[in-house]
Amino acid sequence: MPIYIKNESSNELLAEIAKDLWDLPTQIKELEIWLLSNPLNLTPSNYIVDIGFSIRDNACGGGAILSPKAMAIMGNLGVKLYLSEYGD
Repeated sequence: MPIYIKNESSNELLAEIAKDLWDLPTQIKELEIWLLSNPLNLTPSNYIVDIGFSIRDNACGGGAILSPKAMAIMGNLGVKLYLSEYGD
């Protein structure tokens, strides 16, 4: 499931990343790479990042970590993060 990045007001799709990846740790890493590479392309507004993920088999802790730098970028841009869990 790709990560969708949209403008909340217009519903305009700005980016689609991590296509065909369903595990949250990898998706968070891809989102962070995108955020650190592209924040100057966006002006502060209301954005949605929607991550669709599946629970990892045998998951028992650990997992995805979003860095303070990436969270600061999201906060400065006005990004809401949606975590959409999908079953098998």
